[in-house]
Amino acid sequence: MMQQEPSDMEQLQEQSISTVAQMLNDCGIDADENSIETPTEGQLANLLSNLLKYGVLIASAIVLLGGILYLIRHGAEPAEYRVFRGEPSEFSSPAGVLSAVLSGSRRGIIQLGLLLLIAIPIVRVLISLVAFLLRRKFIYVSVTLLVLASLIYSLVGAYY
Repeated sequence: MMQQEPSDMEQLQEQSISTVAQMLNDCGIDADENSIETPTEGQLANLLSNLLKYGVLIASAIVLLGGILYLIRHGAEPAEYRVFRGEPSEFSSPAGVLSAVLSGSRRGIIQLGLLLLIAIPIVRVLISLVAFLLRRKFIYVSVTLLVLASLIYSLVGAYY
């Protein structure tokens, strides 16, 4: 028997299927498994989730340690609410907090834990920014820069 040549319609369908498969592969989607994560995306997701998980645990442990040490030293003192006392000026900057911790201040240890707790999301955004830059995903880079700018403004905007 003679083989018939594929019709124009069949050729068009085959081209369409191969074009869609190529587009999915270009986007990082495996057309066979319907998986959208590449190994590097999975590694980045694990890195970011571990950063958040362990960073919050470490920062919380530091705050807890500082709180316990503070209560051991000052727990029996009566609270005096007649006069408002704000934070000492040494805690108004990260350098002041570090010098307070190095001098053995229990309140400095608590403040260090709180600074770490604030810094963790900023580090997460910075890591995401670097990852998007390396992958040349400039839409995500611009969105991440906006998020980073808003985080930085929220930290330093009150001082200026």
